[in-house]
Amino acid sequence: MFTLVKHRHRHIAQEVIAPVAPRSGAGLCYLRPMPRLFVAIRPPEPVIDALIDTMEAVENARWQDEEQLHITLAFLGDIAERDVGDVVSALSQVEFLPFPVTIAGTGHFERKGLTHSIWAGIEEQPALAALHKRVASACRPLAPDMPTRKFTPHLTLARFSRHSADIPAWLAQHSRLRLEPFTVERFALFESHLAHGPARYEVIEEFP
Repeated sequence: MFTLVKHRHRHIAQEVIAPVAPRSGAGLCYLRPMPRLFVAIRPPEPVIDALIDTMEAVENARWQDEEQLHITLAFLGDIAERDVGDVVSALSQVEFLPFPVTIAGTGHFERKGLTHSIWAGIEEQPALAALHKRVASACRPLAPDMPTRKFTPHLTLARFSRHSADIPAWLAQHSRLRLEPFTVERFALFESHLAHGPARYEVIEEFP
């Protein structure tokens, strides 16, 4: 059984995990958030170090730390805890051969005319696009609300809740960013823990 609880101006699906009070009001009802899941690739340490070196000189930037840097393959959203095992099983069936990925260039995403994030881009790689399609196909039956927008692989470097006049200069400075290629040999299912402060990402399972 699930309910929606309003929390800090957003709705979070929550699952009833202990006895629900009968209509008479007796008993207790305990709630916990449904796991918020996504599938992603974690870059190796040298790549992470190089990206962290770019994180400076932008006012109001909430820079990502080394544990938050990843390439999202699919965002599943809130999944019932009883279905997490099925997600793991589905992803274990996804097959692919190792392939190289090159981080190159920078960009930004806007919302209502204001930049809400800046990112490092990924050089076009058909094998990465194919892996995204396989992962999305495997997860969609268990995550019907999974976004269907165009796959734009990137690594978010900073988020913004306020305007920063430094963004254009930073983008220009790092527009020719290009790092040494690294080989993708695995991906992981993550749970996103949202609380006060930065989001924390926990690895649930790695594949293969």
